[in-house]
Amino acid sequence: MVTIEINGKKQSAKHGVTILSVLKELNIHVPSLCNMEELSPTGACRLCVVEVEGMRTLVPSCSFPVADGMKIQTHSQRVLRARKTIIELLLANHPDDCLYCVRNGTCELQTLAEEMNVRERHHVGFKHQFKKDISSTSIVRDPEKCILCGRCVRVCEEIQTVSAIDFIGRGCTTQVGTAFNEGLNVSTCINCGQCIMVCPTGALTEKSNIEQVEAALRDPDCIVIVQHAPSISVSLGEEFGLPAGFDVCGSMNAALRDIGFARVFDTGFSADLTIMEEASELVHRISTGGVLPMFTSCSPGWIKFVEHNYPEFIPNLSTCKSPQQMMGAVIKSYYAEKENIDPKRIFSVAIMPCTAKKFEADRPEMGQNAQPDIDAVLTTRELAKLLRKFGVVLDKVEPEEADNPLGTRSTAGKIFGATGGVMEAAVRTAHYLLTGKEMENLVISEVRELKGVKEASVTIDNLKVGIAVASGLGNARKLLDQIKAGRSDLHFIEIMTCPGGCIAGGGQPFGIGKKNIRARMKKLYDIDRQETIRTSHNNPMIKQLYDDFLEKPLGKKSHKLLHTHYHERSESR
Repeated sequence: MVTIEINGKKQSAKHGVTILSVLKELNIHVPSLCNMEELSPTGACRLCVVEVEGMRTLVPSCSFPVADGMKIQTHSQRVLRARKTIIELLLANHPDDCLYCVRNGTCELQTLAEEMNVRERHHVGFKHQFKKDISSTSIVRDPEKCILCGRCVRVCEEIQTVSAIDFIGRGCTTQVGTAFNEGLNVSTCINCGQCIMVCPTGALTEKSNIEQVEAALRDPDCIVIVQHAPSISVSLGEEFGLPAGFDVCGSMNAALRDIGFARVFDTGFSADLTIMEEASELVHRISTGGVLPMFTSCSPGWIKFVEHNYPEFIPNLSTCKSPQQMMGAVIKSYYAEKENIDPKRIFSVAIMPCTAKKFEADRPEMGQNAQPDIDAVLTTRELAKLLRKFGVVLDKVEPEEADNPLGTRSTAGKIFGATGGVMEAAVRTAHYLLTGKEMENLVISEVRELKGVKEASVTIDNLKVGIAVASGLGNARKLLDQIKAGRSDLHFIEIMTCPGGCIAGGGQPFGIGKKNIRARMKKLYDIDRQETIRTSHNNPMIKQLYDDFLEKPLGKKSHKLLHTHYHERSESR
């Protein structure tokens, strides 16, 4: 331990830790635009500079270690003047369209300008003019709003190990872009949106489908049906000032009806349907010597990652569509037939925590008879904007149930929203399919919590099944490399693209941290503990769907509607 002085007060700190980490522990706010938790500091933005007695220049607190006897001033006049100048220089090369920017109100640069009391333009000069990249089905890239903080580059390269974007150009022409500065659509981008989550400005945003959905709601010939993913109800409330993890499922159902959706379905239902098909597929592979380990296929970013980087593992992917796509397929077949509706009149909307779901809905493999399974995808953020536009005050709306027959879910379908949830739900049903009995303890604690890679072995009827869970593609890469090197003790692997799973997806509210993510996870597991239907195979509406329409898991009809195929993708073009 060392003794240091901060703003005139003596403090103890661990030797070698950075000044910024000490300041955070003491709840002393120092701004930064480049620093990222759990990644090594770069000191690029210089906003976190502090004054250290005896040092000629200001030092970046994010990368400067403490030393015994150090005297630090965090908000001296010199420090504040330097920070304000940095913000003014960033604004000098930034578009003046805040009122029209999607990040208005959630922009970190805007917030810092307010904190620094920037009220006049002191620096005027040439502004960069770059072309906006709208080639991706999921992500819009506006280089003119980029402040070169590097956070998007780091999350893409160091956390997701995708490296679809990087710094290109030199000196004053430097920008963040793709290889050869081409569109995201021909890059290795997997559409996860984690770059959007860390971007402090409007340089990276999701491609909005709000206007498309509004047009459908106004069209008298359209029957607009909506589904919402398991994690949405425990994250949407944050957009309306409610505590992290607060479950607004019932209020959301009612609000969606109020603004014009004809039917509101719960994607937890099709998560149960996914489990029926995926667990059956796992049992079939184990029983017949099929390709193992089998990988889950619920996460579209993960699927594209395999297609680009590990095409040799495409046969290991489950052929099941994701819950979003299964629900879309069932709505335009079973539900349309049951209600005597022409499927062409149905406009199917999915509300998802994930920007990659927009890409998935647009894949040519996802549809029947030239009809897409899903017509539009809204992120959690987009849904909040839509509800606010219609004047919805979410915590004042009287809760309602989702519509049936596609609105009843088990808690196994609900925990899909957290990393490990798909695995836990699948094992519950796989155990039943193999033994005809329920698991004595439905909780598999080894696959819970936020650890990047989790492993366990489950004994089912004297068969030892090795399972693993990874969230974040950097963690997935570690597992895949182990298997390539000869590891053979795993039978079933769940991969979620985003670290933490859907509760931390690229379409979730901005400004979240581990505390919010843990609160969302806790609520999902509270729901699992408190409700009565906890396994997918015991969902009565799932049983009805098979009795009335699909006949059996992995049957001819379910294979046609609920399964798909994937293919190798080149690095570009």
